[in-house]
Amino acid sequence: MRRKDREVTDIEEIEEIIKGCKTCHVAMALEGEPYVVPLSYGYERKGDVLTLYFHSAKEGKKLDILHKNSRVCFEMALEGELARTRIPCNSGYYYSSVIGRGNVEFVEDVEEKCYALSLLMKHQAGWDTVFGEKQAETVCVYKICTKDFCGKKKTRPLHTV
Repeated sequence: MRRKDREVTDIEEIEEIIKGCKTCHVAMALEGEPYVVPLSYGYERKGDVLTLYFHSAKEGKKLDILHKNSRVCFEMALEGELARTRIPCNSGYYYSSVIGRGNVEFVEDVEEKCYALSLLMKHQAGWDTVFGEKQAETVCVYKICTKDFCGKKKTRPLHTV
């Protein structure tokens, strides 16, 4: 990371960013053509391993690409307020973000699919929901398990002049 002053290294702080976000942008590529999609997600962290779960229809461009090239990059961000300065080029936004890389794995096990859908609902809506096999059969569930992620943030200075 070029801006070490903005790097977030504490895993608990990174998880707080993940917890606050609702959309994860997943970037993929096929034959040199990039493609990125915003997705709802659920997650769990065990130690330094982050697992992001996603769901979608059982067909579509995204799945066509992922079946051919499972390597992805993901990003999620919490945007804050405008960081305005007297010099426009020094202005920007206060933010917190997480970016990472990994491989998509398709979840076929019905029990894990139900678990993943429950995590999704808990993260997105705050609801503890139990999904059944019939519900899980109607969607495609996939995940990214990775240790390759980092956090970054630009925070408001404590004292401004």
